[in-house]
Amino acid sequence: MDTGKLLEKHAAPWREAREHPFVRGVRDGALPEGAFEAWLVEDYLFVLGLLGFQSRLVPRAPRRDQALILGGLLALEAELTWFERKAEERDFSLDAHPHPDNETYIRFLDQLEREPYAVSAVALWAVEQAYLDAWSSASPGAREYREFVEHWTVPEFRDYVGSLREAADAALARSDERTAHRAEAAFLSVARLERDFWGLAYARVGV
Repeated sequence: MDTGKLLEKHAAPWREAREHPFVRGVRDGALPEGAFEAWLVEDYLFVLGLLGFQSRLVPRAPRRDQALILGGLLALEAELTWFERKAEERDFSLDAHPHPDNETYIRFLDQLEREPYAVSAVALWAVEQAYLDAWSSASPGAREYREFVEHWTVPEFRDYVGSLREAADAALARSDERTAHRAEAAFLSVARLERDFWGLAYARVGV
């Protein structure tokens, strides 16, 4: 089992994660008023949770992967600052409680601490790959959202996701069958959680 086989075997749920109506709305500009800002609030809160998960992953990672994960942590911290600046520019507050579906996603990340490293590595790669794939499918984006599409599809992010994929594949190559099955289950969970996450924009604005 490797990441390529996961994407091939589970093409349908992965497509649902990256081609949500919200993503299409970013591409064609057909989002309801306030939906994009509502989604940004949820994503900011999720990144806070991802930061915690990733920081706890560092000591569990093999030495060869620690620099990669630490680099991702620095990028997440910078991303939080970027979110805060955009909230100021667009005049909305990030001071909110996460939607229950968002809380479920963050709890899923927390529960990965009890899993073998390979399972966590696959999940982390899947989270970022789903994000990259979705924003790439939204490209170039409607004018009002284009800077966000460009921000989340820069070559540096693509390279990072590629490195996470290599780390996940290396971890899977050293795993037994039971761990590989658990990694596959984690991949499918990310696909489902990502699909549901896009819809949080509509939940917050009551659509």
